[in-house]
Formats: sequence, C-alpha cells, structure tokens
Amino acid sequence: MAKQLGLHVIQHVKNLGYGGNQKTCYRAALDAGAEIVVMIHPDYQYDGRLVSYITGLIHDHVCDVVLGNRIRTRREALAGGMPLYKYLANRSLTVVENLATGQNLGEWHSGLRAYSREVLETVPWERNSNDFVFDCEFLLQAAAFGFRIGDIPVPARYFQEASSIGFRRSVRYGWGSLYRVLRYALHRLKIWPCPLFAPR
Repeated sequence: MAKQLGLHVIQHVKNLGYGGNQKTCYRAALDAGAEIVVMIHPDYQYDGRLVSYITGLIHDHVCDVVLGNRIRTRREALAGGMPLYKYLANRSLTVVENLATGQNLGEWHSGLRAYSREVLETVPWERNSNDFVFDCEFLLQAAAFGFRIGDIPVPARYFQEASSIGFRRSVRYGWGSLYRVLRYALHRLKIWPCPLFAPR
C-alpha cells in the first residue's frame, strides 16, 4: 500500500526487530539530509495530523526531542481504550525515568516522536537493542547528552488491531526499561560505565 501511495519504502530481507527497523530508517533519513526525523507507530494509535506541532517545536529551537503524550488525564487515557495494566505500568515507569533523569515528561513510552538531526548525529543509537526497549534507551541517551526533551498531548486510541505487544512482552519490556534506567544511574555516578551513554 505504501508503494502504491508513492512513498519511499525500505524492505528488510528478514525481520530485524522494532529497534533494528528504526536504525535502518534513521540512517536512511540522515543520508537523505533530513533536519528533523519523525517516528510514528503505523497502527493508527497516533494522530498523524499532530506531526506539524511536534516538528515545529524542534524547528523553532524550543526542544531537541518531542514526544506525543497519551496520558493527559487518567480518564482520557482509559476512555481511549488503554488497558488498565498498561496505564499503571506506563505511569510507574515514567515516574522512575523522570526521577532518574531529571525530566518532567508525561509519558516516556510513546510511539510518536520527533528528533533533530543533531540528536541523531550525537546519540549512539546504533548500540541500542533491536527490541522494543530501543525507545527507552534512546531517551535515556538524549537525557545523558543534555538534549531538551518535551512533549505535547495526543489522544489515546486503543483498539483490537492497534497494539501488537501483549501482557508477557509488556512485562519483559518493563523490566528491560528499569534495567536501562539502573545502568543510566550507575553510569552517571561513575560506578559502572555503560557504552550506551559514552560518546561516539
């Protein structure tokens, strides 16, 4: 369908995973000369009409990284179909990640993100996981390198076909995120250096 729409399509010979897909796309975007790169999950959970707002904050030098925040209020997130366990896990992980990094984001686990070229050229994202935890690693790296991270409210839209990550995978992702936060903290304290947060 993307090809029929005339979009530039990159196809892997084999599945490289969620993070591996992003690595390929970021390399291609940088090679094409992009100044701002947007990542949006293709399951229609996120409203593409908001792209101009998140890229505008980067274009106007307000932020270096911008996320879509689906959790403006608990009622709105749950009314949008977000499962209760995902809401509770998202809120809990976000609190821990904010405390560890000094950020004040409404949600760390968003599938709508925009990055400046400088961020993609500075953060060593090639070292990140090829799995879902790639996103958490990237934000921790952006915080470690001192980039300005912000977010804007976006509607929560969950439905049967919208999310491919189930309960067991979510639990694995959650523990993986907490482990990366621990590595971030130990790296910042110079107790256990981590290559994810070392300069290129």
